[in-house]
Amino acid sequence: MSTFKAPKGTYDLLPPDSAKFLAVREAIAAPLRNSGYGYIETPSFETVELFARGVGESTDIVTKEMYVFETKGGDRLALRPETTAPVLRAVLQANLHKAGNLPVKVWYSGSQYRYESPQKGRYRHFSQVGAEAIGAEDPALDAELIILADQSYRALGLRNFRILLNSLGDQECRPVYRAALQDFLRGLDLDEDTLRRAEINPLRVLDDKRQDVQKQLTDAPLLRDYLCDACKAYHEEVRELITAAGVVFEDDPKLVRGLDYYTRTTFEFVHDGLGSQSAVGGGGRYDGLSEMIGGPSLPSVGWALGVDRTVLALEAEGIELDIPSATSVYAVPLGEEARRILFAKVTELRKNGVAADFSYGGKGLKAAMKAANRSGARYALVLGERDLADGVVQLKDMESGEQTAIGVNEIVAELESRLG
Repeated sequence: MSTFKAPKGTYDLLPPDSAKFLAVREAIAAPLRNSGYGYIETPSFETVELFARGVGESTDIVTKEMYVFETKGGDRLALRPETTAPVLRAVLQANLHKAGNLPVKVWYSGSQYRYESPQKGRYRHFSQVGAEAIGAEDPALDAELIILADQSYRALGLRNFRILLNSLGDQECRPVYRAALQDFLRGLDLDEDTLRRAEINPLRVLDDKRQDVQKQLTDAPLLRDYLCDACKAYHEEVRELITAAGVVFEDDPKLVRGLDYYTRTTFEFVHDGLGSQSAVGGGGRYDGLSEMIGGPSLPSVGWALGVDRTVLALEAEGIELDIPSATSVYAVPLGEEARRILFAKVTELRKNGVAADFSYGGKGLKAAMKAANRSGARYALVLGERDLADGVVQLKDMESGEQTAIGVNEIVAELESRLG
């Protein structure tokens, strides 16, 4: 046992469970690849300023949850708590928005870091797959992203998730609503911290999870009653497009997201089997973010889905993913000469695209066959002294138990045809 442990609030992904995480990432990415989204990867850390400006000075993420450090050169950096601001920074820096093909559609997969109090489904290091469509203001784009997320969850077999949808208005109508909400909040019995938050960003108070705060918010003014005609029409079109695609959603007039950059469409995927950490993912439109970080006006929309939370959702629904075995053929040599010959065959099988493994460490037949069983291989190759003299290898079908002697030089072709 090592004296070192993973840092608090983090986890290691180990086989065989890691295969489930890879399958979830793949299922989320597949519909995106199929819809014109290209892969993007950004550094795990950025300048603190990018998040302070982009995510918002008053958000919990920036005030309490960021991992901030100073480099030897004196730069102040932060591990990324989310990836939208970095993706937008990368697109602007590479001038992709000037290449003439808007929107720039990208998807990413990677870790985020937040200093949170750890609990089931909430870690300090967690993995997301996300998608961003940058540089176009079009309700069809918002609809496309919601439909693709829905598709990837359904492809995994998930059924008990809900999509909550709201509109946060734009720079025309939100200030009017904001003022009305602030007036309402000033009349409530709230602690100083919450009142301060109400002055900076009153919408964040609606997101407060405490019962005593929620109780007082029952009669809070709703954003949907303040939307301007343009925002109403936009939201209506998003709703019509996703409904026509057969996606079921719920209107949630109180839904706000924890980042300051959202405008208009905002949505969340929730799963009721996860207890308090019910959000498995979410996103929305962020038309002003580019200007906040010093770029031109680039209306954009995106989402991120939590890989860890999605795995918990699968477990909550009792869904076993059909993950193919990593090994098709397992070679068991008995003796030195057999070892040399079979190792060469395993190398050849691998070159021909057959997943093969080998019994290392000179195990006896019984232990080696146990290992072959555990590997999930469909076939075992057993080569002993007598087989060597006859120039054959025993090919054992691990499902039926049937064993056939095959010529040493025919073994690769035989396995390729059997595994098709």
